[in-house]
Amino acid sequence: MPNSELMAIGAFALRSGLTSSALRFYADSGLLPPADVDPATGYRSYGADQLERAITLRRLREIAMPLAGVQAVLGAGAEEAARLLDEHVAKIEGDAAAARQRAAVIRSALGGGDPGSLIAELKGPVLAEAVEQVLTATATATATATATGPARDPASAVLTGLHIEASDEAVALTATDRYRLSTRTLVPVRTGEQTWAGTVDGADLRNAVADVRRSALVRVEAVVHGIRLRMSGREDRYCRVLPGEFPDRRSLLASLSEVTTRATVAKVALLRALEEHPGDRPVLRLTGRGVQVQAPDEELSGIRLPAAVTGEDLRIRFEMTTLYAAVSTAIGPDVMLDLRGPEQPVTIRSADRGDLTTLTMPVTFDH
Repeated sequence: MPNSELMAIGAFALRSGLTSSALRFYADSGLLPPADVDPATGYRSYGADQLERAITLRRLREIAMPLAGVQAVLGAGAEEAARLLDEHVAKIEGDAAAARQRAAVIRSALGGGDPGSLIAELKGPVLAEAVEQVLTATATATATATATGPARDPASAVLTGLHIEASDEAVALTATDRYRLSTRTLVPVRTGEQTWAGTVDGADLRNAVADVRRSALVRVEAVVHGIRLRMSGREDRYCRVLPGEFPDRRSLLASLSEVTTRATVAKVALLRALEEHPGDRPVLRLTGRGVQVQAPDEELSGIRLPAAVTGEDLRIRFEMTTLYAAVSTAIGPDVMLDLRGPEQPVTIRSADRGDLTTLTMPVTFDH
């Protein structure tokens, strides 16, 4: 390679974000050998065409990928590299969850055991199903970090969690990403002695769901900075409580305008129509003759579904990701849609059971 195309190690370090010492280390390990080494001085130079590999190497090390993993990713094709990255992230998340559980055990031992206070006792399979249903409305940590800054910001972090409100009559689970809100109310086997409310880390709950589902009863206790799930014959699971104020679901529900159109449609048929829809923003056309799933530029055609529709005729458009999730988590064979116009939140719930309710925001036709 001509010398005019080479960069000194210092210049290459500046452009790649790697230190000179790191470049020497990666050269010695065979991950990023220099393009040229002066035989007299041992001075190393790098080519501009090595920058992309160097930057990728740096990014992989920033997510704590070991050298063997880095080498495998750098030598793989795009699909295999993506699989290796997913495996690495899954391992990190699993290790973090295991570390939190071990830390909870250690903390309990150091403190002489935190007895905890009873929030509620619930049937394990019912609680597991409710957690999975409601958590579909949470924002991801990545999305909140992108939209509002670091995910550790309490204002955005609570959107990744499940808000729990326990009274002497019921336990309400709520989640929202500000475009969707899902809430489900459970009747406990046993209630606590006082009310409790907090937003529990969504990832911690997801990691605990398998054990919860296999337990007949789950005792939910409030402990320092979190909740503890106690299950007979299984290790206790600790879930963190997130700081920050969770959006007030009661004021949101109370502020909804009057329903102008109501439709009851078979859940499976609506999901199948959404699956067959070619675009990512389906339109629902509701008339006295039923519901049609259309493309935005269609007026009369589309997939027609039998439905009981009352009120005003309406065309309304959704993001596929929000509408499909809201319908798929509904309980029972039929879903009821309460609509308030083309730009107002839509309430989606089971036609025969109202303990799981989802609010979904439509998108405007010029979105």
